[in-house]
Amino acid sequence: MAKTRPGVPSKIKTGRKELDSYTIKGTNKVVRAGECVLMRPSDAGKPPYVARVEKIEADARNNVKVHCRWYYRPEESLGGRRQFHGAKELFLSDHFDVQSGHTIEGKCIVHTFKNYTRLENVGAEDYYCRFEYKAATGAFTPDRVAVYCKCEMPYNPDDLMVQCEGCKDWYHPGCVGMTIEEAKKLDHFVCAECSSDDDVKKSQNGFTASPADDVKVETKRRKR
Repeated sequence: MAKTRPGVPSKIKTGRKELDSYTIKGTNKVVRAGECVLMRPSDAGKPPYVARVEKIEADARNNVKVHCRWYYRPEESLGGRRQFHGAKELFLSDHFDVQSGHTIEGKCIVHTFKNYTRLENVGAEDYYCRFEYKAATGAFTPDRVAVYCKCEMPYNPDDLMVQCEGCKDWYHPGCVGMTIEEAKKLDHFVCAECSSDDDVKKSQNGFTASPADDVKVETKRRKR
C-alpha cells in the first residue's frame, strides 16, 4: 500500500454505500469512523502507517474502501525528526486519502499530548499528537509551544526533567551537569541562577517529575 501524493485527490467511484464499521481481515477487531488504525506500508522494512478513519464505504462487490487522514511521523515531515520529538509522536496532517480496507493491519490510539504523558504504561498501540501538519508547506499548528531548560527545547516525554524550586522551570539533567541516575535520587533542586540569586546551593536530594505533570508551572518563554 502506498500513500497518494498530498493534494492529489483519489478517484472515487459512484454506487458506493457507507458502512458503520469494518472488521479487520483475519481478526475480530472492529474499526469505525473516528478511530485510528495501522496500515501496511509499501516498504516491508518500515513501520506501519498511522491514519484516522474518516469514512468507510463498500461497492456492489463488497470491496471496502477506507477514507482516511494520515498522521505523519516526524521523519516523514519536511523538517525531519528533531531532538524534542518523542518516539511515539505523530503529526495530524491535511493529507486525505482512500485505501483498501485490506491494508489495515490493526488499531491504535493517538492520544492528546497531555493524556499521553499521564499514561502509567505506554503500549505498542499508544501514540500522541500535539501538532497539525500541512504536508505541502511543512507548516505546523500551533507554530509556537512552551520551551524549557537552558537549551530552550519543547518537552519530550521520553526525557527525564527536574524542576527548579525557585523559578519553577524544568531542566534536563545533562544541561545542569548531572547524570540521570543522580537526578533520580534528588528530593529538591535549585538551578544555578536561583542559587546565585538566593545565595543557596543546589541540594543533593532533588524532586523529579516531568513538565506534563499536574504540578507543572510552564515557563513564559515561547519558541517557534
